[in-house]
Amino acid sequence: MRSSIISGLVFAPILVAHAAPSGALEAISQIDWERELLGESGNLEKRARSEQSIDAIFKSLGKLYFGTCADSGLLNNGQNAEILKADFGQLTPENSGKWDTIESSQNNFNFGGLDTLVNWAQSNNKLVRGHTTVWHSQLPGWVQNIRDKNTLTAVIQKHVSTEIGRYAGKVLQWDVVNEMFDENGGLRGSVFSNVLGEDFVRIAFEAARKADPNAKLYINDYNTVEKGSNYGKTTGMIKYVTKWIAAGVPIDGIGAQAHLMAGESKNVKASLTALCAVASECALTEVDIVGAAANEYVETVKACVDIKNCVGVTVWGVRDPDSWRASQNPLLFNSGYQPKPAYNALVSTLAAMKPAATPRAA
Repeated sequence: MRSSIISGLVFAPILVAHAAPSGALEAISQIDWERELLGESGNLEKRARSEQSIDAIFKSLGKLYFGTCADSGLLNNGQNAEILKADFGQLTPENSGKWDTIESSQNNFNFGGLDTLVNWAQSNNKLVRGHTTVWHSQLPGWVQNIRDKNTLTAVIQKHVSTEIGRYAGKVLQWDVVNEMFDENGGLRGSVFSNVLGEDFVRIAFEAARKADPNAKLYINDYNTVEKGSNYGKTTGMIKYVTKWIAAGVPIDGIGAQAHLMAGESKNVKASLTALCAVASECALTEVDIVGAAANEYVETVKACVDIKNCVGVTVWGVRDPDSWRASQNPLLFNSGYQPKPAYNALVSTLAAMKPAATPRAA
């Protein structure tokens, strides 16, 4: 084994240099060939993976993106950023778009982190999903303490219009309202529902539409595909969204987070099909799967492929240690930024689904 590697070390640079343009010789001379051939540098593997980017393959199937989440820290991490550039086509802010970051005190807006993500995405030709304007969690106390309907209405309108309006024309989709249902399919108790009832949804979506008429506006929740199509939260989402759209609330899409436990991927297709029938479009928005079994990732993502108006998939992070459920190893890359079997299975399965090229006429 070692002798074959040594032979490679002797002849590889000679052969490559002989075939290379003169301007590339200096770069070739800088390659550590031993590390390349031993597979230690990661550079050859990285180039090979970028040639079969999961995002490019997904788009070839008629979808808009295969994305992930990030924020400033991960964008400034060189290894993470390289994978974002090579493998993903869309970015969602994990935390920098949430209310406690954007407007921790009334009328004092902080867009530093979200500006960084949007600017990075634009510079690297990535789409952006906005996340999230109205959510009961990561909500500052000054909002939670509001008890007057008119005050809360004005606060929602100001917050939504300011955040979404700042990025008008730069964000493809927005999670306008996030996690508003309880497990039985009713409204989750929050300052929004307690003070305004379900009307806070209309207020938020109307403000969002006015702020950016071209963005696709989503309602987003978890346990809507994880537990099956007859699960209370799933049927509740369908009932309410059907009613709201019929009443003129400008909801364009349903986002299913898909934070799956092991064994739950079998529930995704039927549940997602039911949800997607309600709105003009839908997406899997925060996918991670405990254990990251290859067959479960394939089954989950293929559910979106098979549903015509499912426009994209977002996995909730790049590598396991950076996940919110890190101990459960739920993502597509390991701690060393190497693709796991689930990533490779997705690439091979989705590539096999690509339509055959139409031969050119003679």
